[in-house]
Amino acid sequence: MGKIIDGKAVSAAVKDEVRAEVAQLAAKYGRVPCLCVIIVGENPASQVYVRNKVKAAEYTGMGSRLIELPASVSEEELLAQIAALNADAAVDGILVQLPLPRHISEQKVIEAIAPGKDVDGFHPSNVAGLWLGKDCVLPCTPAGVMRLLDSIGIDLSGKDAVVVGRSNIVGKPVAKLLMDRHATVTMAHSRTVNLAEVTRKADVLVVAVGKAGLITGDMVKPGAVVIDVGMNRDSEGHLCGDVDFASCQPVAGWITPVPGGVGPMTIAMLMKNTVRCFLAGR
Repeated sequence: MGKIIDGKAVSAAVKDEVRAEVAQLAAKYGRVPCLCVIIVGENPASQVYVRNKVKAAEYTGMGSRLIELPASVSEEELLAQIAALNADAAVDGILVQLPLPRHISEQKVIEAIAPGKDVDGFHPSNVAGLWLGKDCVLPCTPAGVMRLLDSIGIDLSGKDAVVVGRSNIVGKPVAKLLMDRHATVTMAHSRTVNLAEVTRKADVLVVAVGKAGLITGDMVKPGAVVIDVGMNRDSEGHLCGDVDFASCQPVAGWITPVPGGVGPMTIAMLMKNTVRCFLAGR
């Protein structure tokens, strides 16, 4: 029976680390890091995510600003708001909650945020830095996945890792971070032929496709570490992952639940990124 990787506990530890660091920064620099979150429109899920981010910032002792804009805001107005925050020395991190209304280009918005204030790690400069092995802001969810792996003490060197999912936000960057730890990485996705044959080879299996229950127990190598990044709703409206937990846990060595696995780590690593951006600007 696979052991649970408790994302809530690990994320709480990360936030406590940040809280202690923020207290030291206040004494050293006379102010604390400040995160500014922009939300456009009234998407219920986005509102929950934003509230959790602001709450986490408050817990760590850093400053936070919340800018709420109507769904009707123009792209030009949003870009102007970002430009003002880029120029504001009191703001260290800027996050625009996605998704955005269709009339606004998400790529334009991402590229408008100053790379040094890009706490999501989505700006092309930070993406390039990741792939070139340079010091950069890492995307929060992939960084959170790596912290979860660290929490169980696994040595990734030489391990066979399979990443199912090729998004720019999770799949691709987490594959690079695994390679940086000397894992042998295979990229797969929803159209991979004989997906089960690929996943059964994995010592570490990271799944981020957005398809509920895609990975079942017969697709998992006995003793493997299974990281489920998926966040879906089942037919009854309950949160579930891309991994069928009930059939996979008896086979896996370690496994993350949904909810309570990777999800909490994303916000915790956002706090780490905000401190990083603050220090980079000193």
